[in-house]
Amino acid sequence: MKPSILITAGDPLGIGPEITVKALKSAAVRRACSPFIAGDTAALKRAGWTPALAPLLPVDARGLDFSRPRPTRAGGKASLEAVLLAAGLMQPGFFRALVTAPISKEAWELAGAPAPAHTDLFRLLEKKEPLMLFSRGRINAALVTEHLAIRDLSRKITRELVKKKAVLFSGALAALGLRRPAITLCALNPHAGDGGVIGREEIEVLRPAAAALRAAGLNISAPLPTDAAWAAHLAGKSDGLLALYHDQALAPLKTAAGTAPAVHWTWGLSFTRTSPAHGTAFDLAGRGQADASGMREAILFAARLAKK
Repeated sequence: MKPSILITAGDPLGIGPEITVKALKSAAVRRACSPFIAGDTAALKRAGWTPALAPLLPVDARGLDFSRPRPTRAGGKASLEAVLLAAGLMQPGFFRALVTAPISKEAWELAGAPAPAHTDLFRLLEKKEPLMLFSRGRINAALVTEHLAIRDLSRKITRELVKKKAVLFSGALAALGLRRPAITLCALNPHAGDGGVIGREEIEVLRPAAAALRAAGLNISAPLPTDAAWAAHLAGKSDGLLALYHDQALAPLKTAAGTAPAVHWTWGLSFTRTSPAHGTAFDLAGRGQADASGMREAILFAARLAKK
């Protein structure tokens, strides 16, 4: 039986509706799941949606100007309400997974959202600490911190947070079918601190956290300089790379050789959630030129997780 998957179409003025419709026209997606959509009716119709493609749970915005794609309060309110509706519908258990098209953080702020983005909202709603991670082919990278200013990293990265995220990461990799997955841990400072000369986070936080995790049975490395950590992971010496901050994971992930699109997913919630690893692309909205490969892969990835 194909899993039922709910898709939120993202900001109605962005490319979310277009990539959602394009992805749902894929034969592979139709074979993999039974899709449902939550989103703005007018935006989805403009993108080519018909009831034959997937049932629609309408969450309509008022006063949208499709001739000027940009962050707006109306677009932010509609995309936020679609995600809140979807999160509520995950609990009864009919839907096996949630796939979210891109939203605009600026639009959510204009709409008075209680959190700046999806992961923050799910953390608030579920009162759980989830893990943000990305998969692209054989690459799996997870984040200890998410959308955080560089100046705040040192005080936010604690032994307990590193341990919590590593345990979640090991569970996520196991859900992909990897037995006792090997994890490469990134250092924070250049040259992993050079014995404390360029920073003491490796000595005081990361090495003790990794040692405690290994004592508990996790297969995780000592903190390695970012270039060495990525080289090891790309060479297949680990199943996953645990990065400490956003760009430490995303820059190498998105520029690594290969054509497979990256999938962003959240682990540790009461439901499976995936999304394409890109934004609203207002500059492309309404032109019919948006690449839906990331959205298609996010749906297929969610279907695979749901079946497991």
